[in-house]
Amino acid sequence: MAAFTLTAVVPVLNETPAALAAGVGAVCWDGFAQALIADASDQPAAKQAAHALAQNKPALSVVDCPRQGRARQMNHAASLARASHLLFVHADTRLPPDAAALVQGAVLRGARWGRFDVRLDDRRAVFRMIAALMNARSAVSGIATGDQALFVERGLFERLGGFCDIPLMEDVELSRRLKKTARPHRIRTPVVTSARRWREHGVARTVLLMWTLRFLYFAGVAPQRLAVWYGR
Repeated sequence: MAAFTLTAVVPVLNETPAALAAGVGAVCWDGFAQALIADASDQPAAKQAAHALAQNKPALSVVDCPRQGRARQMNHAASLARASHLLFVHADTRLPPDAAALVQGAVLRGARWGRFDVRLDDRRAVFRMIAALMNARSAVSGIATGDQALFVERGLFERLGGFCDIPLMEDVELSRRLKKTARPHRIRTPVVTSARRWREHGVARTVLLMWTLRFLYFAGVAPQRLAVWYGR
């Protein structure tokens, strides 16, 4: 087996300096060969904020991407990776300090891909319940999302053609293909992701929307139509 190395890919789109600092800027990138910010921002202030953050974090670098969807962003950044394994994580998700070591431990135990458990950054009971349901759903379904920091062997990712060029559910679609090759590995140490969409749009409404979109996707509704409903 080749020596283990890990590249993180973080897609961003017009994030504020505060959001970048609280998310990707707050992560300890020790143990990563690279941490690539795949930036498709079209607002000059947002692009400047991403580059400024990278200047202050030696492990980080910015990959400028055209605004053509998150799947293309991540595929483009992944094509520049020089590590044996890839980790895809959303900009508002904070990895644990030993994330790279945890992924390495999973790989040494034979994992070809997997994800972390998740915890929301709001400790109220309703948000703890949401996180528990997310973790249980993922454990049963074998589906991972960027909120959960999906990791995968780079060679496997490339053989599968990377993320499918769709405007929504690209991580769900990749998980479905990965499941056909190997079982996902669950890292129980949680990542911490933002609860802002639940706070901004309401817990019940957001949960209903996300479960409805996922049900419709598995029922065969085109991701392009779902993206319109989601508002991406």
